[in-house]
Amino acid sequence: MALANRLAKAEDRPALMVLMELAISELQKGLLSPAEIEASHAIMGIDTQLIADGTYFIVEADGALVGCGGWSRRATLYGGDHSERRDAALLDPARNAARVRAMYTHPDFTRRGVGRLILDLSERAAAAEGFTRVELMATLSGAQLYRACGYGDEEPVIDHTPSGVAVPLVRMSKRIASA
Repeated sequence: MALANRLAKAEDRPALMVLMELAISELQKGLLSPAEIEASHAIMGIDTQLIADGTYFIVEADGALVGCGGWSRRATLYGGDHSERRDAALLDPARNAARVRAMYTHPDFTRRGVGRLILDLSERAAAAEGFTRVELMATLSGAQLYRACGYGDEEPVIDHTPSGVAVPLVRMSKRIASA
């Protein structure tokens, strides 16, 4: 299977949202309770700032959307457009870690290199802007991939969603070589 990638455009938003909803609902089964999976929708989802910044990638196989994700030079660590705790402040590559953000893989395409490709694209782009570290907030379903790609656990996090359901996450980071 050949994977192609490109930067996301505003008109990709509807297809991205469908992929994200499917990934959130399916890939956390067996790791989270149904209530935690449902609550995850409140803290995850599309972040159009990443698309506007030109830091969000789409991965396709035979023209079909199979994954998406990117990185950010902004302070927000995770969450979508609807999240309350967003911070658009620009990060300083000399002091701050870039953020890997909003990674989703179609459930039919897990363990096929989609996530690794997005991480590689994101890390190389962040390094080209002078960042030497990246960090992310991982779901329990994503943490295994990130560890395999050299990310280390920083701390477990519990996000208390607006509905009152607690969703477990893991803050992770990795050193990268600046370009």
